[in-house]
Amino acid sequence: MGNKNDRRTFLKGIGFGSVLLSTMQYSLSANEENQKVDKSPHYGMVFDQNKCVGCTDCENACAEINLVPKGQKRLFVQDKTDQNHTDEKRYVRVSCQQCEEAPCVQACPTNASHRDSITNIVTMNADDCIGCKYCIVACPYDVRFINEETKAAENCNFCLNSNFKEGKKPACVEACKYTALVFGDLNDETSYINKLLRVKDSVRMKPGFGTKPSLRYIPIVKLGV
Repeated sequence: MGNKNDRRTFLKGIGFGSVLLSTMQYSLSANEENQKVDKSPHYGMVFDQNKCVGCTDCENACAEINLVPKGQKRLFVQDKTDQNHTDEKRYVRVSCQQCEEAPCVQACPTNASHRDSITNIVTMNADDCIGCKYCIVACPYDVRFINEETKAAENCNFCLNSNFKEGKKPACVEACKYTALVFGDLNDETSYINKLLRVKDSVRMKPGFGTKPSLRYIPIVKLGV
C-alpha cells in the first residue's frame, strides 16, 4: 500500500493548483456539490474531451509506472469518432470511476478491494485477493481485470502505490501534453479541479447507477452552435 507517512506528507502539500456520451447526464452545479461538511480528501479527475487527441501517452505512462502486464490496461482511450464525420475526432477515457458508492468494495468477500484509510481512494490489496472476480462482475463500468502476473483483481487507483506516494500526480496526468486530464481533491474548495468544475459543464458516466463517480467528463463543445 505504500508508506502512510509519505502519503500524509503529500496530502498536506497537495494543491493541484458535443456529442454527449449516451450513458452520461449533466452533473449538479459546482456550488451544490461543494457544500460538503466532510473535509477528508476526496480525490477525483476531470477528462476534457475537447483537448484529448487520442495519442495514448496516458495509457503508456500508466502501464510503465504501475507495472501493468503487456496487453492489459488500467486505462485506455476509446475512439468515439462519428464515422459519418471522421474530421471531428472524439475520444473518451475509460478507467475506474473511483465511485463514492463503490460496488467493487461492497462485493469483495475478503476486503481486498477497499477504500484507502488515508486518501479514500478505491484500491486493491493483491495479497488478500482470492481471484473470485466478484468485484469485476459488480463494476457497472467494466474496467476491472485480473492481473495476469499477480492473479489479483486490479483497477486504476490514481497511482496510489507509485506516483501518488511520491508526491506526484498520477502518471497519466503527468504524461498528457494537452492538459486533457486534471487531478485533485474535490473536498478542497480552493483546488484547481474545483475551480475548473465551477466554470465548465461536466458529466458523469452512468449516473443512474447511483455509484457517484469521481471521474468527470467535459464533453465536446461545438463552436458556433
